[in-house]
Amino acid sequence: MSTHAKRERLLLADLLEASGPDAPTLCEGWNTRDLAAHVVVRERRADAAGGILVKQLASRLERVMAEFTAKPYDELIRLIRTGPPRLSPFSLKQIDEASNTIEFYVHTEDVRRAQPDWTPRELDAVFQDALWSRMERTARLMGRSAPTGLVLRRPDGQTAVAHRGTPVVTATGEPSELLLFLYGRQQVADVELDGEKGAITKLHETKQLGI
Repeated sequence: MSTHAKRERLLLADLLEASGPDAPTLCEGWNTRDLAAHVVVRERRADAAGGILVKQLASRLERVMAEFTAKPYDELIRLIRTGPPRLSPFSLKQIDEASNTIEFYVHTEDVRRAQPDWTPRELDAVFQDALWSRMERTARLMGRSAPTGLVLRRPDGQTAVAHRGTPVVTATGEPSELLLFLYGRQQVADVELDGEKGAITKLHETKQLGI
């Protein structure tokens, strides 16, 4: 049985291929070519990928990104499909599943939802639970930059605290939509926000709540 990460990887590769290299994405300043290069660099160039989080490595990441962005687009798609090299930590099934399930889901939606005619994707309950499990464990990290208190709530009533503080805003939606909300895709995430009007406005204006 394929893992969630593998399924989302192949779906992302297919979507990038079908969209072509110049299609828009929800990642500010990136088209599909840029996004494809990011995915490949993250998995294959650990010496540069650290620049995603570490400012001191940002210039190196920028150089390597430029190098990969210049590669033929079909080569980038092939590298995404085949996955990381054997010696990469991402080649281990458990690490791939833990690190890439959310990564590939979010980027797939970055491509899908940047299109004017996008429609919601039906996700099975097992996948929703997998997304919730990962999000629940990292909610505090992902929501650490929230300008208000933030509680995540599933339709079945399960909750996770993403940020302690007042006033509190409760975001209700399926795990997949809450995840997109946390990753700064507030304008396309199907979540219902309950709280003070000013606090809700602040959340919407925050481009990225966490990492």
